[in-house]
Amino acid sequence: MRAAAAAGPMADAQYILPNDIGVFSLDCREAFRLLSPTERLYAHHLSRAAWYGGLAVLLQTSPEAPYIYALLSRLFRAQDPDQLRQHALAEGLTEEEYQAFLVYAAGVYSNMGNYKSFGDTKFVPNLPKEKLERVILGTKAAQQHPEEVRSLWQTCRELMFSLEPRLRHLGLGKEGITTYFSGDCTMEDAKLAQDFLDSQNLSAYNTRLFKGVSQDGKPCYEVRLASVLGMEPALHSEMTSKLKSYEFRGSHFQVTRGDYAPILQKVVEHLEKAKAYAANSQQEQMLAQYIESFTQGSIEAHKRGSRFWIQDKGPIVESYIGFIKSYRDPFGSRGEFEGFVAMVNKAMSAKFECLVASAEQLLKELPWPPAFEKDKFLTPDFTSLDVLTFSGSGIPAGINIPNYDDLRQTDGFKNVSLGNVLAVAYATQREKLTFLEEEDKDLYIRWKGPSFDVQVGLHELLGHGSGKLFVQDEKGAFNFDQETVINPETGEQIQSWYRSGETWDSKFSTIASSYEECRAESVGLYLCLNRQVLEIFGFEGADAEDVIYVNWLNMVRAGLLALEFYTPETSSWRQAHMQARFVILRVLLEAGEGLVTVTPTTGADGRPDAQVRLDRNKIRPVGKPALERFLRKLQVLKSTGDVARGRALYEGYAAVTDASPECFLTLRDTVLLRKESRKLIVQPNTRLEGSEVQLLEYEASAAGLIRSFSERFPEDGPELEEVLTQLATADARFWKSPSEAPSGQA
Repeated sequence: MRAAAAAGPMADAQYILPNDIGVFSLDCREAFRLLSPTERLYAHHLSRAAWYGGLAVLLQTSPEAPYIYALLSRLFRAQDPDQLRQHALAEGLTEEEYQAFLVYAAGVYSNMGNYKSFGDTKFVPNLPKEKLERVILGTKAAQQHPEEVRSLWQTCRELMFSLEPRLRHLGLGKEGITTYFSGDCTMEDAKLAQDFLDSQNLSAYNTRLFKGVSQDGKPCYEVRLASVLGMEPALHSEMTSKLKSYEFRGSHFQVTRGDYAPILQKVVEHLEKAKAYAANSQQEQMLAQYIESFTQGSIEAHKRGSRFWIQDKGPIVESYIGFIKSYRDPFGSRGEFEGFVAMVNKAMSAKFECLVASAEQLLKELPWPPAFEKDKFLTPDFTSLDVLTFSGSGIPAGINIPNYDDLRQTDGFKNVSLGNVLAVAYATQREKLTFLEEEDKDLYIRWKGPSFDVQVGLHELLGHGSGKLFVQDEKGAFNFDQETVINPETGEQIQSWYRSGETWDSKFSTIASSYEECRAESVGLYLCLNRQVLEIFGFEGADAEDVIYVNWLNMVRAGLLALEFYTPETSSWRQAHMQARFVILRVLLEAGEGLVTVTPTTGADGRPDAQVRLDRNKIRPVGKPALERFLRKLQVLKSTGDVARGRALYEGYAAVTDASPECFLTLRDTVLLRKESRKLIVQPNTRLEGSEVQLLEYEASAAGLIRSFSERFPEDGPELEEVLTQLATADARFWKSPSEAPSGQA
């Protein structure tokens, strides 16, 4: 192993989770209580499927993550956090150091790995490695299984603490670490593989890419699909004909399957059990297609399941599962596994239903010609849900799915707002409110929650739900009139479009997620100025104006906070949503006339600070037209698939420099100095006792979060940890540097 940049107790604050990190519990007790016994059984088995599948995220994050997870799980199964505390203090740890270890462990569980789900930055234990080693090797787990615990520790010890530059962030090639690609893959390899996948009409969502050299010296790539079945001869399915060798542009490609097989086997078992408690035939058929998808490795089957899911309107228990969000793939097209199970919150859902009913009218307010809007608005489901289970690397506040463009254009989509997650997001302490003027703080605290409800609703329904992609299908037919449709930016006919097999993600790749989030956020800001929208949410008069002001103020402040997620060394952004908010801040600053100002100041503590101001009287006359022009450009470039201009526009706004007056690079240091860590969320477990499902809740603390994971897999915890380490070990060679000796390290 190369000498690693050690991270002792003085590790850069950017790479540790602070001892006082906010920890909150997801409250879903009332919503769960209202479920019938059958609905509870359905929710239970879907939750089990989600939790099992979520373990795949460890294998999608970093080479060491599965070993760290297995080690922590061994330690806390043998001794709970209180028992382990006695041992740690006896071994010479201070209370602060032991708390730092608990926070680290809670962070690994919460993010399903040792990189933050929001920002893709590595975090390391905030205590000396030697002290942690002494504690680990003296634990009850180490006494019971000395060889296993020692081996796990030796495998992950260096990488757990290393802050070598390449290991600080997720990324491709020299830019960072990722396990979606073998360590020697570059952005050029990712592009070549995407072109290959497009040529075979294969989706990247459930794949990973491993590079090697064949006997003839040419590059050879393994495209590995996630599935229960491996390469053994199987009954013919739509996938078996794809599993073979290909020649493509002078390289060898081999399509294989069986990634995460033992984990997906557990997912499939519980989806089968859930089927027995489905409320209707749509849910049964949806689950049957998901089972087919995870068994065979077929994204087409997942799309069919998603069609049934879209048709299942207003279910009491809502769920979705699969390789969904592509934010963490450095290339932007491979999906991280996630699964959620949630229950309807009827009061807030009624407001969203009114918004849906007004959607067709509101779409006409958006600043692009009708030809750039879908031919028919497919009325979606829009519900407010209380989350029971959300597996994966992090929990969003709202979701608009499925992500498949072809389904969204023809079958529609669903929007969900996650009410009990939003409640955690609202929880703001006045003393932790940075970068606002004193007189704005009370207003902000009062209206942040309500304004966020409005923004999430508009963002998901009319942001992600709007806009048309111009497509030429495999038969050469266009879904727009080439003669009459005019590009409003150029005044000419449409010059570019999506060809068969191309998608938004594959075409716009690295900027696709952030660009789309920016478009959706901008739609939210733009339409929250509409009085009809605010009336739907129950706001009129001065209250409505306060909601607008705080929504815009929140976005402007978020644009400044976003600088935490920018890496100057590589000139790159690590988080799609935050990059999007910074872009919006730049657009509003460019509008001028004092609409928005960002001023460096000195805080009461004598350290650098900054202040964000928004002139509420200029939101409509100055802010709205600026947003209108920007939104139109975003949509036109997206509709026409104009990657070159789209990238130039977006990357221009996303550039972070020290040009005056804002001096954003200098401000970034101030943001890092005053940043607050993202909250950790403790989720409940469900347990089957006889034929009844019990809800198990945990305290809102790092120890409570650890306990929730210690009790998550009571039947097969040790077996799962062995599976994870075996899968990681089988692929460990892909991330070894040439200089490393083949010692037992991952």
